[in-house]
Amino acid sequence: MIVALIIACEVGFWVLLALALAVRYLLKWRRTSVVLLLCEPVLELVLFVVTAIDLKNGAEPSWEHGVAAIYIGFTVAYGHYTIRWLDGHAAHRLGGGPPPPKPPKYGMARAGHEIRFWLRTVLAAAVACVLLEAAARYIGQDGNIESLRSFQAAALRAAAIHGLVALGYLIFPKKDPAIAADKSRAPSSREKAGR
Repeated sequence: MIVALIIACEVGFWVLLALALAVRYLLKWRRTSVVLLLCEPVLELVLFVVTAIDLKNGAEPSWEHGVAAIYIGFTVAYGHYTIRWLDGHAAHRLGGGPPPPKPPKYGMARAGHEIRFWLRTVLAAAVACVLLEAAARYIGQDGNIESLRSFQAAALRAAAIHGLVALGYLIFPKKDPAIAADKSRAPSSREKAGR
């Protein structure tokens, strides 16, 4: 039941988002689109409440509860960013607005972008771990909470791996090929001295 609800929440997220953007840019009903976007968090709240009720009714903690916590954490951390990103593209394609800015590709600007994304992943992992910890404490030490603990570890591993990727961009910033080509075409100090 929890898996079906997670799928329904994911489908509902995209349906509400598509409706909100269509209403905003095709029908020009800005207030209605805001109301539709404000319904997005209700989906996560429903998933949270149903998961809590499922555990309260004596369901054995399983991977389904872990996935629900990870899903809620991901939506909390990345949901607003995803909505804003798609809104920028819809404004450009449907509303005649300017193209949305692209993320930086090179140097420290790219490293900063990757670090900000990593911080979102840290937030997602933190929310998931808190929800899983609350479920584990609710069940108590007498219940089988191993699956909840394994999902906590998985969330922390995901944040750590993403952190290593972001650190890689910081330590080894990607160089802009156009700047590298300009430097290779620039005359060396010996050539300048020979002139």
